[in-house]
Amino acid sequence: PDLERLMPRTTAGVATPRDLAALGRGLALVSSLREALDCDLERVPRGSRVLLEDMLARLSPLQEVADLIARAVADDPGSFEEGGVIRPGFSKELDELRELQRDARQLLAQLEARERERTGIRSLKVGYNKVFGYYIEVTRANLHLVPSDYERRQTLTEAERFVTPELKDLEYRILHARERQEALERELFRQVCAQVSAWTGRVLSLAQAVAEVDVYCALAGAAVRYGYVRPEVDDGDEIRIVDGRHPVVERTLPEGAFVPNDTHLSRDGCRIMLLTGPNMAGKSTYLRQVALIVIMAQVGSFVPAREARIGVVDRIFTRIGASDDIAGGRSTFMVEMVETAAMLHGATPRSLLLFDEIGRGTSTYDGMAIARAVVEFLHNRPEVAARTLFATHYHELVDVAAFLPRVRNYHVAVAEEGGRIVFLHRVLPGGADRSYGVQVAELAGLPRPVVTRAQELLQEMESASRQRFQRRRGRGEPAVQLPLAVDGLGLLEELASLDVDSLTPLEAITRLYELRERARRGLGREDAVPPRRGV
Repeated sequence: PDLERLMPRTTAGVATPRDLAALGRGLALVSSLREALDCDLERVPRGSRVLLEDMLARLSPLQEVADLIARAVADDPGSFEEGGVIRPGFSKELDELRELQRDARQLLAQLEARERERTGIRSLKVGYNKVFGYYIEVTRANLHLVPSDYERRQTLTEAERFVTPELKDLEYRILHARERQEALERELFRQVCAQVSAWTGRVLSLAQAVAEVDVYCALAGAAVRYGYVRPEVDDGDEIRIVDGRHPVVERTLPEGAFVPNDTHLSRDGCRIMLLTGPNMAGKSTYLRQVALIVIMAQVGSFVPAREARIGVVDRIFTRIGASDDIAGGRSTFMVEMVETAAMLHGATPRSLLLFDEIGRGTSTYDGMAIARAVVEFLHNRPEVAARTLFATHYHELVDVAAFLPRVRNYHVAVAEEGGRIVFLHRVLPGGADRSYGVQVAELAGLPRPVVTRAQELLQEMESASRQRFQRRRGRGEPAVQLPLAVDGLGLLEELASLDVDSLTPLEAITRLYELRERARRGLGREDAVPPRRGV
């Protein structure tokens, strides 16, 4: 039973009889729970022993309260209208009223027998209807035998109905016994609730201890059933997970179907994990998996992995999913940028940052420029330098690892079979060289003509891009990515100096246009135009 919910209801006077009975059962079970936990503490590891000793001290059974409820309330009480809320033996007055209810039929039969004997009317019978209540019915043939103390109540075609002082007294006792029984049960129940309410503080403290034991048991049960391991949690800087699994997703798949993956983030090695790969490959699941393993480790749980070492994380920032803010007048992209800004401002070297598809809410080049600028900012600012998982479908970003030493490229592997792709869900070193967007669109069920045309257009665009690159190399011009990398520090400086929270949406968009045009000019794009000014 949920003691933490039942106790406030009892104190507020809104508990039902079933609520109070459940509260009593819950309190009675505390003794059994305490006995189950009370073991030879010397055989328990020191860390667990301290926790167990604290639990045993807090699991002090409130036997007095449990006994009061057990004496007062029936095991399976109904409603007050139905009766049977208060246990027999708790109130003498209530027991007498119930006895009267049970014996009413017998008392009426005894009265009927006496009246037949007294009057000599063998056909006399006692009946009841909702209009007149209880009555004595005599046929017309026997009316001459009716005693003088009979009071006529109703005349029928073949009989007449009467009442007597004794019948009226018995009727009053029977009909009012139910009403008095209900009123008395309500009052007794109220008194018991008032007595139990005096223990509110103790009960709620006990409920908290029981809830903690419940959490520990649930975590322990999951660890045993699903093969979790005990992580090492220290004040170091490393996050190292071997064969990590998503604790929720793996339970939705057949046994052994989930593909485990490694994660390794450290100060001197991979600080930023740049994860590329197509949509539907499992990048978002992987990011969430790492976050959940870190959280589970830091709450004291075993984790779904073969091995795990977690350097303490002070906070986890996430930029996952896409949604707009209609009420606030913010587009999907604006929401994404505001959240990204909050992450860059709030992160510390002890933080864990999860970025999923930054920049997808705007044009390709805008999004790519912003995504790359964020990566460079996180890498080059020692006051941030947070451990970061950066998932993106911009496979062009893999080049940043060439000049940012703490960035490592990883990709989610796929296999191509007959022009189709098969998601392997395996995270491997190295960057992806393709986005596989057309193939994913085909898997989603786009009409075949659309897929075919998209493939043709993609080939044309890729061919045109290669030709432009070859012309640049023939003229001795620098590679297209280099100017962006060189100008990236300037862009980052400008981004860092922006007071994002004070910008209106229009101002923010204007500044983004300026950044985009600078990026285009750096790339040598002929369609670059002077940046917009003013609002």
